[in-house]
Amino acid sequence: MSDALVRAEGLVKRFGRAAPPALDGVTAEIGAGMVTGLVGPDGAGKTTLIRLMAGLLAPEEGGITVFGFDAARESDAVHERIGYMPQKFGLYEDLSVAENLRLYAEVRGLPAAERAAAFARLLGFTGLAPFTARLAGRLSGGMKQKLGLACAMIRRPQLLLLDEPSVGVDPLSRRELWRMVRELAEEGIGVVWSTAYLDEAEGCDRVLLLSEGRLLFSGPPAELTGRVRGRVVQVRGIAGGRRAVLRRALGKPGVLDGVIQGRHVRLVLGADAQPPVPQEIGAGPEAVVVPAPPRFEDAFVDVLGGGPGGVSVLAGRMEGKARSAAHVIEARGLTKTFGGFTAAREITFAIPQGEIFGLLGPNGAGKSTTFKMMCGLLTPSSGQALVDGVSLLEAPGLARARIGYMAQKFSLYGTLSVRQNLDFFSGVYGLTGARRKAAVDGMIETFALGPHLSASADILPLGFKQRLALACAVMHEPAVLFLDEPTSGVDPITRREFWTHINGMVEKGVTIMVTTHFMDEAEYCDRIALVFRGRVIAIGSPDDLKEGVRGEALPDPSLEDAFVALVERDGNGDGGKSAAPGEAA
Repeated sequence: MSDALVRAEGLVKRFGRAAPPALDGVTAEIGAGMVTGLVGPDGAGKTTLIRLMAGLLAPEEGGITVFGFDAARESDAVHERIGYMPQKFGLYEDLSVAENLRLYAEVRGLPAAERAAAFARLLGFTGLAPFTARLAGRLSGGMKQKLGLACAMIRRPQLLLLDEPSVGVDPLSRRELWRMVRELAEEGIGVVWSTAYLDEAEGCDRVLLLSEGRLLFSGPPAELTGRVRGRVVQVRGIAGGRRAVLRRALGKPGVLDGVIQGRHVRLVLGADAQPPVPQEIGAGPEAVVVPAPPRFEDAFVDVLGGGPGGVSVLAGRMEGKARSAAHVIEARGLTKTFGGFTAAREITFAIPQGEIFGLLGPNGAGKSTTFKMMCGLLTPSSGQALVDGVSLLEAPGLARARIGYMAQKFSLYGTLSVRQNLDFFSGVYGLTGARRKAAVDGMIETFALGPHLSASADILPLGFKQRLALACAVMHEPAVLFLDEPTSGVDPITRREFWTHINGMVEKGVTIMVTTHFMDEAEYCDRIALVFRGRVIAIGSPDDLKEGVRGEALPDPSLEDAFVALVERDGNGDGGKSAAPGEAA
């Protein structure tokens, strides 16, 4: 690549003598005027490679140059030419937007005479001009990421390094971030975008696919996607439960991967494999198998050897819940005000047993406030939240005994070991004696936590942190499980593992309420409530929501298309028309 900004040759990096290499012989180039996606599972080496590019680490073997400078030995020259936004970007939440920009201007040595013009350019570019006086801690997730991007670009870089900038960001904000990054690439800036969202990888000019420190693929994403062309199918016309069909399909020879897509099941087949016969996987007499266009994620999972399978060991350990026709979770006119601000207004819905109910919405729309009221973490200003008919306000102890909760941000005790966290939460949920020991031992075996029992929770890889959090939330076999963005930032293999467990628990009669910004993940939900400006603006199945926006402009909408269109429709004053067909908002 003649216009390469970065050249890496045979990079090897370890953290500890006995540790496996975080990077193992990586050779790659990064070009100017393009977006290069850095893609891979949790622990693949993405962050390590970005930090080597930024001159923050030195390789043990091999070399890396940035603009012709040795990134380790001539890091000052590299720093003058790059912008770097790490995963945990260091915004000062008690400073305003304008104060954060001034601070980073000082840190990066931007001359005083240039600051006014630079601030005006960045505030206009990110759309933050109306919010200069707002504290960074009061910004939505998407706005925080935009401010982080502005601070990383306080001195116009030639190379912009973005380490998972869209984790926890809603689809509207993700599209805005991508629009901004595309503009930068068109102006000749080289952009490296690390991501666990594989639909983002499809939007890159080139991708570097890493796994266990090794580079598995380098090139245009379409080149990798083409490897599974003709091997992707959908099972359509399913009668009965999609989850059971998916589980059975994943047990068939030659089926490498599978996910639920609304009312359909999507499968990736091995080379020369034949698709399963629909009737043999319980799809019903009218079900058919049709070809489907491949996605980058299909090829990614294929390269890694396939998904984790469809059988949940966790669900297999659980006793089935007695079936009931009553609603298990109910929101009745839930309203929450903070001073003069109404974060949630008259939220009403009901969830029957054994359903996955998704709560979606843009950052700052009231989704998290609603979710916390349903879990009993926030007291509503008016209205009721009920679990199994029990009010969380009137009998919180009785209601919470039926609940498992997994927080969006890792909520376990980081200074405690894995074993200590398991012991602590088993006590919190009232487990004692032999039952407590059996529950803890079962979670250790189910989630393969044995090698990590003495490790502090803080130092676990993200995938194992999430496994531990789920283990602590379900060890008492709750009737209701609340999951707040349970797979945020994890790779597709771990995400599939989680959804295998979720699907298995639902088949055992557990009722699950989940929030997510990952739209492909939301396809697993039986129904979705879309929250915007503190109100439920649409409620229905994923296919209902897609059907509600279908038209000339969107003849075949994705769920992300539906999310964006419904929010924009409501924002333009069409709130009364945004409920899905056959459903009341």
